[in-house]
Amino acid sequence: MSFNSSNGLLSTSAPTMSERDLESGITSDAAAAGKGFDDEEKKKMVDEEDDDVEDETDPFDIAQTKNASHNTLRRWRQAALVLNASRRFRYTLDLKKEEEKEQRRRTIRAHAQVIRAALLFKLAGERQMVSGSSVAPPTPSGDFDIAVEQLSTMNRDHNVEALQQYGGVRGLERMLKTNLETGVSPDEADMLNRKNVFGANTYPRRKGRSFLRFLWEAWQDLTLIILTVAAVLSLALGIKTEGIKEGWYDGASIYIAVILVIVVTAVSDYRQSLQFQNLNDEKRNIQLEVMRGGRAVKTSIFDIVVGDIIPLRIGDQVPADGVLISGHSLALDESSMTGESKIVHKDQKSPFLMSGCKVADGVGTMLVTGVGINTEWGLLMASISEDTGEETPLQVRLNGVATFIGIVGLAVAVLVLVVLLARFFTGHTKDADGSVQFVKGHTKFSTALDGVVKIITIAVTIVVVAVPEGLPLAVTLTLAYSMRKMMADKALVRRLSACETMGSATTICSDKTGTLTLNEMTVVDACVGKNRINTASDSSELHTEARSLLCEGVAQNTTGNVFVPKTGEAVEVTGSPTEKAILSWAVKLGMKFDAIRSESKVLHVFPFNSEKKRGGVAVKTTDNSVHVHWKGAAEIVLASCSGYLDSNGCVQSIDNDKEYFRGAIDDMAAHSLRCVAIAYRSYELEKVPTDDEALAKWVLPEDSLVLLAIVGIKDPCRPGVKDAVRICTSAGVKVRMVTGDNIQTARAIALECGILGSTAEASEPNVIEGKVFRAYSEKEREQIAHRITVMGRSSPNDKLLLVQALRKRGEVVAVTGDGTNDAPALHEADIGLSMGIQGTEVAKESSDIIILDDNFASVVKVVRWGRSVYANIQKFIQFQLTVNVAALVINVVAAISSGDVPLNAVQLLWVNLIMDTLGALALATEPPTDHLMHRTPVGRREPLITNIMWRNLLIQASYQVVVLLVLNFSGISILRLEHDTKEHATDVKNTMIFNAFVLCQIFNEFNARKPDEINVFDGVTKNNLFMGIVGFTFILQIILIEFTGKFTKTVRLSWKLWLVSLAIGFVSWPLAAVGKLIPVPETPASEYFIRPLRKLRNRGRSSSSSQDN
Repeated sequence: MSFNSSNGLLSTSAPTMSERDLESGITSDAAAAGKGFDDEEKKKMVDEEDDDVEDETDPFDIAQTKNASHNTLRRWRQAALVLNASRRFRYTLDLKKEEEKEQRRRTIRAHAQVIRAALLFKLAGERQMVSGSSVAPPTPSGDFDIAVEQLSTMNRDHNVEALQQYGGVRGLERMLKTNLETGVSPDEADMLNRKNVFGANTYPRRKGRSFLRFLWEAWQDLTLIILTVAAVLSLALGIKTEGIKEGWYDGASIYIAVILVIVVTAVSDYRQSLQFQNLNDEKRNIQLEVMRGGRAVKTSIFDIVVGDIIPLRIGDQVPADGVLISGHSLALDESSMTGESKIVHKDQKSPFLMSGCKVADGVGTMLVTGVGINTEWGLLMASISEDTGEETPLQVRLNGVATFIGIVGLAVAVLVLVVLLARFFTGHTKDADGSVQFVKGHTKFSTALDGVVKIITIAVTIVVVAVPEGLPLAVTLTLAYSMRKMMADKALVRRLSACETMGSATTICSDKTGTLTLNEMTVVDACVGKNRINTASDSSELHTEARSLLCEGVAQNTTGNVFVPKTGEAVEVTGSPTEKAILSWAVKLGMKFDAIRSESKVLHVFPFNSEKKRGGVAVKTTDNSVHVHWKGAAEIVLASCSGYLDSNGCVQSIDNDKEYFRGAIDDMAAHSLRCVAIAYRSYELEKVPTDDEALAKWVLPEDSLVLLAIVGIKDPCRPGVKDAVRICTSAGVKVRMVTGDNIQTARAIALECGILGSTAEASEPNVIEGKVFRAYSEKEREQIAHRITVMGRSSPNDKLLLVQALRKRGEVVAVTGDGTNDAPALHEADIGLSMGIQGTEVAKESSDIIILDDNFASVVKVVRWGRSVYANIQKFIQFQLTVNVAALVINVVAAISSGDVPLNAVQLLWVNLIMDTLGALALATEPPTDHLMHRTPVGRREPLITNIMWRNLLIQASYQVVVLLVLNFSGISILRLEHDTKEHATDVKNTMIFNAFVLCQIFNEFNARKPDEINVFDGVTKNNLFMGIVGFTFILQIILIEFTGKFTKTVRLSWKLWLVSLAIGFVSWPLAAVGKLIPVPETPASEYFIRPLRKLRNRGRSSSSSQDN
């Protein structure tokens, strides 16, 4: 086992120069010449690359657990020293269950593949599927004309014959009492009736662990089992030798202490599990759009019912089984069900949609025919457990720390055991009254056994204190707390490791729309023909022809909807923010949405594509003419235009006026407006494909377009975004804007948000277009990536290339995304942040954290929480190691010198409870402070124990050891107990040591809150949990000393001795303040240990290579 790297005590060994050059993508020639980098920049890049080099000899050195292999995860678990595996590995990935889960997935996928293969076979006409009998006629069920079993069979078998026999989609519409245009009634009674007949869109989930299970797992600790056995032996021997009246105290006291530890541990773990359970419920609760009563409404996936009409767009998850009503270029990724990555196209020949699949392309509308357990997806999800086990890099490193400390503690415990047994059997161990405990040939066997049991109990208890079993679990505790609080800050954590990795983020690549801006869009400027309509809704200047074509293009070329209530209420416009803005503008121009859509027929749709940045539709009008409408990025659509519609409704050549329109676009962009162009062209009906297959493959003509309008859409910057960017900058996190918008718009917004400090910075390569960046070679992209601040007109692939280039330079990259095509970048980034409002389900599933309000300020809060996780763990480590060192040194020195230990088994168990469970609760749940954002990002390979922590730890531990050892050896005289009996004086002295030791920990808990600040009380009264735990610990300590003396082997202390104990604890406060004035070197202490090891390793490599030669 190796402990020479990132177990937190020692940092990772650096690779050779050639290894670094290879990993950073620098060839040997470029490295020699320093091409593209100055010396300082190159050194920084190499140093950062060191952080990403994993040491294969150290099982605890895992930089990222996000995509770690099972073998890597299995290796560190086998290397860890663990006393209670069921508790230690509770929130890690259960590798055995993962294999079982994958096996179940394969079984169900195989079923789906068989059905699909049979269907394709049948459609190919090679043979007819023989079912043994014809499709049974529909059977009424409740108020509906078809039973749930028949729908389930049709969906499961993809039975087109059954669908046709039921009358197709129109027949199902009648039998399910729905409407293909307006959906089901939103009436609650109807919803309830549908759920009763066809089931709810939920599936049975396994119940969480009960509290009794947590009690059982807490008791699985090997040392607690040994202590329980020892307590039973001690109880039996005590009753035998001293009688039941006095003899039961020793054994019972240990047993009660063990029970207290188990109960407190179980309560803490149970609370954590409930928090994770609540967060998992939030993750599953997908919100989607449904048509009900003619109105598009947002609803939970759990509220979907059979008969619902659901519009599908790119990136959506199919929420239930259903049948396609209509669609254009609709394609699904069915890999979640079939295991195949092949994209499956859906049309009237293949109309069945499976729940859980993702929309890869196109648009469509579906009729829900199966929900919940009546779907293949429901069966799959019900059959597999949804354990959220996942280890984090910090958790793995802390297991390394715990293993290292545990081995040291185990060695100390064995030493104490050997010394105490040797002293006992050689007659050097005496009772409090001075009598020898063991005399060979005279001491009874039961008495000797009782003495041995007590010695073993002390040694085992030292192991309990020494092995910091709660240290890795503190990560889970602080993550559970942080995730719950982050929900209030509008961030839903999907992957635990992202929460802590965010604290190491050095750059954030943010979208513009909806993240830096409000996503509340309105058309404030328009250029129709050569007329600028600044009022944006003034239709008086528009020619009838221009208005008609504009309204037709806007109404048909959209995924939004306009609902006009019959009651005369305000018009409701739904869709994406851009669609809503343009639809609202057209409504003000007089557009009759429903009338236009009913008068013309859609022939083919080209859904908006983030690569081409435009979308189109071909429609057939009432006079049998064909219009192809396009809408998209202004300069891109303009480039495809050959004419424009003037103020008289006549088409004019655009050749001489293109500069005018480009100027209009630049002017709008300079005012931070998003520019969208609307254009159309006529097309011959004869050239339009007539059969469905050819029509589906038809490519809409996109040349010789006639420009109808250019609209400028205002999307104001979010309030507070400038402050959020400033906070990030001061925290060493560079904010980069990556947007699909015009480069001028991007530059203006970046200046407004503070991402660009001045117009002088707004030049290449600080501000760059996506097409320019992607044209560079891979090496050139790496060289300029760190200089890019704004990227305009970028595609999702450009974002991916930027993320890859930045990561190769050693940056820890967080990236935001909302579209389906953002999924690769979200997956590639160290932390993927998807948008909760505008984000597609594909983007959310590829992300690590969902920003629920799409606000950049919430991203900054996530950074604070990420740093808080790391800081809280460091506070707990400092506190716990101080207790470890002090307790071990005191007991070892006392055992070797006097043959007895001042802290007995019950007292040590109480100290362990303070240090482990209660200490973790108090320190691992500290809320983040502004101070955290005044530091640079935490390096992923930065030692867990910093020089500041070593200083604080050694000062406090040394003070406690010195004071308590002085009390141990000179306490009777110092406390003026010479006139008491020797037994009573020894009891008072040992009680005083125990009391002073515990009070030192209570006072030191305050010091641990602020390792690098003198004022440790700042904000302490706002942390109710911390104050409650400190108060609870102090009150229980008083009870233990004053009222449970027979169990804890203590005696009551006078008020003077209580004051002395408090004074000893109090000194730790000024001592900590003075200690923080002592400067510490910047080089981590671990470096002084790792350098000799590195030299030895290099020598070993050199000698082995020379032998090979």
